[in-house]
Amino acid sequence: MQLCGVCSEHVPKYRCPACRIRYCSVSCFKRHKDDDSCQPIKESDPASSSPAPVSSADQPWMVEDLLDEDSHTDKVPLQKLQQLGDSEELKDLLVNPHLRRLMMSLDSAGDKARAVRDAMKEPLFLELANQCLKIIEPSQTENNQEQY
Repeated sequence: MQLCGVCSEHVPKYRCPACRIRYCSVSCFKRHKDDDSCQPIKESDPASSSPAPVSSADQPWMVEDLLDEDSHTDKVPLQKLQQLGDSEELKDLLVNPHLRRLMMSLDSAGDKARAVRDAMKEPLFLELANQCLKIIEPSQTENNQEQY
């Protein structure tokens, strides 16, 4: 189990956007910023022949770095994401220019929760959401359809 890179006491939930050190709280983040140890990661030179030691700050970003503890319950497994990418039904839906514009507006919306609520009023978006749910949670989707 990894510990906070600042206090070494708690499990880190966050990662510094500049140097990518892991930290557990706002106070640890402030301590990290105040002690001038935060140095942005420089892209390694592929011509460099000497391997550098790998630290937690050198590791690539992971999905877990972007999720808080509560978000992990909503995380979609990689296999299911691959199934979404392979779905011909989804690809057929995403050809629609109206749906594509709607998705782009969702992505750029400031209040994403409100934008999704508004999008759920669009039949085409509902069709997309239902198709995604059929792939991600097929048993739940079938149960919901049987109720209607």
